[in-house]
Amino acid sequence: MIGGILMILAVLWVYQSANKAKVSNPLLWVGIAAGVFFVVQALLVQANVYILEAIRGSESSGDYERDLLSIGDRKNQGGFQGAGGYLLSVFFELMPPLAGVLAVAVVRLKFITKESFSIGNLFSGIKEMFSSIAQSFKSPE
Repeated sequence: MIGGILMILAVLWVYQSANKAKVSNPLLWVGIAAGVFFVVQALLVQANVYILEAIRGSESSGDYERDLLSIGDRKNQGGFQGAGGYLLSVFFELMPPLAGVLAVAVVRLKFITKESFSIGNLFSGIKEMFSSIAQSFKSPE
């Protein structure tokens, strides 16, 4: 769900940047940005699964596995415990969508706005995007 919200915001950002840069066919760039976001997110989810299985040691036992119809949670004996485990889980949950947004920002910078590479230019236009979203909720007077 976090990834979906970030993807919607990223393609809105690309659409507004493409219109501002007067790029021909901005919807094509929106589609490319959505595709880049999905590919990066899918690759990093697979990498996360690989990393987690490597950390856990892929020790599959009867305590871990459950059948599809059983109710309740798995008994994860080799899982992450404590504050470090929670932080690692949060990191692995948020890393793929944030990396997708970063990849969309690079595509936007190099192919749409064609500006020089800097942190300021990489995330420029986000404030304007949020202000235009806020303006869209105001009723006309």
